[in-house]
Amino acid sequence: MHPNVERVAAALRAHGATGEIVELPDSARTAQAAADQLGCEVGAIANSLVFDADGTPLLVMTSGAHRVDTGKVALLVGAEKVRRATPEFVRAATGQTIGGVAPVGHPAPIRTLVDVWLDKYDEVWAAGGLAHTVFPTTYGELLKITGGDPAEVG
Repeated sequence: MHPNVERVAAALRAHGATGEIVELPDSARTAQAAADQLGCEVGAIANSLVFDADGTPLLVMTSGAHRVDTGKVALLVGAEKVRRATPEFVRAATGQTIGGVAPVGHPAPIRTLVDVWLDKYDEVWAAGGLAHTVFPTTYGELLKITGGDPAEVG
């Protein structure tokens, strides 16, 4: 098992999460690619998007059906500017690469917002540390395992 996946699996167990990480047949670097392989709606994919909020990492767990409104998010977190993080910034903050960033398993806790839209689904899927790994979870469990705040991010 890849070290990123091991760290995510350990973090999930430590938080009492119920879903197991599964490996997809192909890379799922987009919500649509993951939904196609899982046979679910794109909205049930919990994208892990890392932003640079005035130099501090911010993780936004958003529905694959939404785009994040960075102006709205900046107001929510009290930042002057929130922008999409560079690949290097993402890796430094999470230890993972874009397309496979999990909600947990990072070197240090990251402030997290969880899109309230995800609560519309009984089951959502989040990345498991690599672009071809995912795990099933729920909106409530995402809030619990990330210590995140519910938010309207779109």
